Amino acid sequence: MTHFRYIRLAIGVIAISLFQTAVAVESARLQLRSVGQVDGSGVFLDQLLQAPADQPLPHVRVAVAPAWGQALVFSTTQVVGFLQQHAPDVSAADLTGAPKVRVTRRARQLDEPEFKQMLTTVLQRDTVKDKGELELRLARPWAAVVVPDEALVLKVIDLPAGGLGGNCVLRVELICGEERVGNWQLVAQARVWRDVPVAQSTLKRGQLLRDADITRERRDVLVLREALQTSALEDGSLEIAEVLQAGQPLLSRSVRIKPAVLRGRVVEALILEGTMTISMKVEALEDGLPGQRVRVRNPKTKREFFGKVQDEQTIVVNM
Repeated sequence: MTHFRYIRLAIGVIAISLFQTAVAVESARLQLRSVGQVDGSGVFLDQLLQAPADQPLPHVRVAVAPAWGQALVFSTTQVVGFLQQHAPDVSAADLTGAPKVRVTRRARQLDEPEFKQMLTTVLQRDTVKDKGELELRLARPWAAVVVPDEALVLKVIDLPAGGLGGNCVLRVELICGEERVGNWQLVAQARVWRDVPVAQSTLKRGQLLRDADITRERRDVLVLREALQTSALEDGSLEIAEVLQAGQPLLSRSVRIKPAVLRGRVVEALILEGTMTISMKVEALEDGLPGQRVRVRNPKTKREFFGKVQDEQTIVVNM
């Protein structure tokens, strides 16, 4: 009895060994996949077949990729034809696996953080540029969408006529290569942050900007559309053009180029009449820059006329 028991045990071990060998041989054979996933560059032979490690298949393109959202189906006969054409040294006699392979594009999910970052980057580059740092929020939560697992390009195809605002409606589309993946209409809340000059104490008209008590604060310049650039603070030719209280931001209209001639100042008027030049003292009735025409008055006769500012002391009058 013991002898027969050992015989049966030996037969079982041999059977298991033969089964494992058969499985190993089967798994090592060329197999047709049931599904294949590709990108937009095309369908490649090694994406359709599972080959043994010692018999790698060439990475050759056998068909165009399916359009996004669609699928291609290849039969065993078609795949054998691909092998004969592109890998004649590989035997297809022992081809096993599925009767056909269904090929689709590789996909992934595009979630809200990634989408918002893409949109912010595009608007910053193309619309906001160097005006400040864009902060964007979506008015409604973004539902993740399935997109190709490839390089994507986001385009803004419709902006409000007045540009970005605190609340604005945008239309965007997503492109993958030459294919449009989808388009959406969004309501977004935008802020563009930048350091702007702000009065630290009361600023008086005529005060040089460079010497004024001014600090820099981070403000939303979509609200302050005419905010003065901080680079202007170093311009020695600018002066305060209006009274500003502490805490008020400086706008473009808040400064002006310092006039060469000030209203009420007595200057020299050179009156040119033919070849004759007459010099007299006149009172400037307007502020004026060099080259500007200003109204002046003869303090003796009270007669008013116009002259062109030459410098801080001289106005030229052509009669």
